[in-house]
Amino acid sequence: MIQRGGERAPAAVPAWRGGFGRLWAAAVVSRFGDALRGAALPLLAVSLTDSPVLVSLVTACGFLPWLLFGLIGGAIADRVDQRRAMWVVDGVRAALMAGFAFAVWTGHATIGLLLALGFALTTLQTLFDNAATALLPSVVGQEALGRANARLMTGQEVMGRFVGAPLVPVLLGLGAAMPYAADAATYLIAAALVGSLGAAPAERAPRPPGRSIRRDMAEGIGVLWRDRLLRALCASTMLCNIGIGALIATLVLHITGWLDAGNTGYAAVITVYGIGSVTGGLVAARLTEWLGRTRVIMVCGTVQIGALTALGAIRSLSAAVAAMGLFGLAGIVWNVTQVTMMQQRSPAETLGRVSAAFRTLSIAGAPLGALLGGVMAAAWGLNTPALGAAVLFACGLAPLVPGMRTAIN
Repeated sequence: MIQRGGERAPAAVPAWRGGFGRLWAAAVVSRFGDALRGAALPLLAVSLTDSPVLVSLVTACGFLPWLLFGLIGGAIADRVDQRRAMWVVDGVRAALMAGFAFAVWTGHATIGLLLALGFALTTLQTLFDNAATALLPSVVGQEALGRANARLMTGQEVMGRFVGAPLVPVLLGLGAAMPYAADAATYLIAAALVGSLGAAPAERAPRPPGRSIRRDMAEGIGVLWRDRLLRALCASTMLCNIGIGALIATLVLHITGWLDAGNTGYAAVITVYGIGSVTGGLVAARLTEWLGRTRVIMVCGTVQIGALTALGAIRSLSAAVAAMGLFGLAGIVWNVTQVTMMQQRSPAETLGRVSAAFRTLSIAGAPLGALLGGVMAAAWGLNTPALGAAVLFACGLAPLVPGMRTAIN
């Protein structure tokens, strides 16, 4: 079992029976609903307003609550029963989505209501995601965390990319409110699954009376800061997310404009990226058992730098398809390994707060990167965001080297 270093872990497999199977099913069902909503909302937004600013704010509402409330969500996750927090949050989200579906069905949906919904759902997600990260070790045990995270992320990728999003046109054909009604139903199913979990909450040290939320948040940040490897990994992820934000914001322009590959080419790139992501989830556990967690992080970062460089330098659709497939594969392995290392290296009583600090800092890079990508594409060419992302990934690997060397030694 890896606790503080980069040595290889034994091949422990999470049991599907019991808590993990239900937690996995809840995560996959919820991701299905998210995919339905995520694909349908932009289409609804452009039907409600002609303002590009208001349409872009729909995406911004998916980031802003993390910056405002992410640390608070982590502090609450460490104070409460995480199972209860998760099913209550999903119950509230189901009610919000059902109400929104009714508004769409009756023709009362507005862009303001859509923005408020996005903000509220993401605010609730700050508690749900941090509670889920903190709960998983008590469900599967430390030795099985790597495979458990890989199975969770793989299931979510398959359900989101290859089931949920393609089903949206079918649901819209049945009625404009159907994707949102289906999303509400998935929240209810996920809440029931999480509520049935039998895992015992992680043991926590007694909290001093009168302890403030601010003090709790500071403690989580302090744990993250004092762990040299996690601190470096967080800084690296933030820089990489700036690059990813720049790439994703301009990828459609890169493929349809710079490569002149049209919508078919863009669809091919996105599809292969999804296949690469699923493949990465399937091989993540074996790679980490073979190389060790610290080395696999460096390998994945290097592969992503190469893929981004090829994407930005080679004017070929086949090269772009191959590059994005590799990028997706290495990205999921990185994510699985990063989350597992954070769960294993953080004290159980602070895991929600450490997760919140890590997520808040890393997510902050994405909207900055999206703005940077637009500026780069306009100023220097549609392929430059990919090259700029490669540079940011290279800069992101640099702070990892001392921490990785310490972990391996």
